[in-house]
Amino acid sequence: MSILELRGVTKAFGGLRAADGINMGFEQGRITGLIGPNGAGKTTIFNIMSGFLRADEGEVCCRGRDITGYTPWRIAQLGIGRAFQDVHLFSRMTAMDNVLVAFRGQTGENPLMSVFGRWKTVARDKTCRERATALLDFVGLGEKAGDLAEDLSYGQQKLLSIARLLAADADILLLDEPTAGVNPRMIDSLLDVIKRMAADGKTVVFIEHNMNVVIEIADWVYFLNEGQVDAFGTPGEVLGDAEVRKAYIGV
Repeated sequence: MSILELRGVTKAFGGLRAADGINMGFEQGRITGLIGPNGAGKTTIFNIMSGFLRADEGEVCCRGRDITGYTPWRIAQLGIGRAFQDVHLFSRMTAMDNVLVAFRGQTGENPLMSVFGRWKTVARDKTCRERATALLDFVGLGEKAGDLAEDLSYGQQKLLSIARLLAADADILLLDEPTAGVNPRMIDSLLDVIKRMAADGKTVVFIEHNMNVVIEIADWVYFLNEGQVDAFGTPGEVLGDAEVRKAYIGV
């Protein structure tokens, strides 16, 4: 059963239909890749699923609930987290602090609790730091906890952005071109984290142009072209389709 679904989703910009009756389903614990040429509608779909755009027609459903038109912050509260291609980090804050700010419901955010509930605030801060340390270890940045985000490599910054999504309790992760611009030596580490998240029950949806990455980690693939799903299936099935190869790869 799909944990996140798009049902007949359509979005037009003037006369251009960036999404045209899209039907997709994303299952818990599965890694799904969205592939297709530039302008195929992949980013539009991510924008709709994360609340940055509202569909003209159709529904977006999460765990059976219609969340069409929800704001980005409401969608984030449902456990849907998005990592952008251009990482959005606090560059002058440490890796540790970048993760800490993502935790919800911190008592220190309430001035009254800082005064009248000091011990509760201290205890909560200790718990958050322990969780942040565990998450940094999970993505392989444990030794970089005290480093400024701007001093990390681009691949490490992408790993940090994933740690922040996990700190925000995201269990459906939308990753926009996770390996784009990453040093090839870091790609294996990044893919390992993605696979381990899925093994832990997270639902991962990613946009990617590197077909080697798609073949290595995707359980399921949707091929989009001109706003429509032209093919779907396993990576081998989709990339072995003659029409897909002609439209996307040119052979």
